[in-house]
Amino acid sequence: MPETYVVVSKVKKLVKESGYRTGADYIENLSKKVEELVRASVAKIQTDGSRKTLGAEDL
Repeated sequence: MPETYVVVSKVKKLVKESGYRTGADYIENLSKKVEELVRASVAKIQTDGSRKTLGAEDL
């Protein structure tokens, strides 16, 4: 099973408050998107090389 990078209960609560349900594949794919976003941010600052802290500007 892949790593989960989101708080499942919080995501499900947010969706439920909107009157909908979440499928298991939704959480898995959302977590994949978070991982991709973080990896892209890391790659962005690696090319610059001047800092070690991710910030909002890296999103």
